[in-house]
Amino acid sequence: MTADRAALRRELRDRRRALPPGERIAGAERLAQRLLALPFAPTSGYVAGYWAMDGEIALHMWQLRLPDECVYCLPVLHEDGHLRFAPWRPGDPLVSNRHGIPEPDLSPDSLLDASQMSLVVVPLVGFDRSCHRLGMGGGWYDRTFAFRQRDAAPPWLAGAAFDVQRIDSLLRADWDVALDAICTDSATYNGTPAI
Repeated sequence: MTADRAALRRELRDRRRALPPGERIAGAERLAQRLLALPFAPTSGYVAGYWAMDGEIALHMWQLRLPDECVYCLPVLHEDGHLRFAPWRPGDPLVSNRHGIPEPDLSPDSLLDASQMSLVVVPLVGFDRSCHRLGMGGGWYDRTFAFRQRDAAPPWLAGAAFDVQRIDSLLRADWDVALDAICTDSATYNGTPAI
């Protein structure tokens, strides 16, 4: 990670943290509508989100409006450096992982592989209109979904953010996994002008 990327991450995290609570709540509502309107939004199967922390846009409104045949999952850090996924409903037990992020409290042998997901909504720190994503720098999502660089296998990947996290341009590294879309509180990006 270069100093420039570290500084950019700090600036973009500060932008999202600065949003007032009412704007965050309204933003989560608008995000849910955009995610549900994606042309590839599944009507059944496993879908994954994330536990919003550090000012990230929340996914609870989207989770509550998913079709009944969709099973909502949260990511779980696995010792091999990849994410696995666990079905989760509000009220199910959670434990904190080594980064302090809540994860479902399930045995490792009951976790789902990334290829079993229909759609994964990924968090991001920053993005550009071409759907390039700047994450936290740990590489978890890029390692987990690297198989998508070899073929167009499922799942669909959609980023979620507040529009204040958009920047003009991000350089894409060889290991960066492309997103199919990015939804914000004010727009949907699919590598072309906002929808």
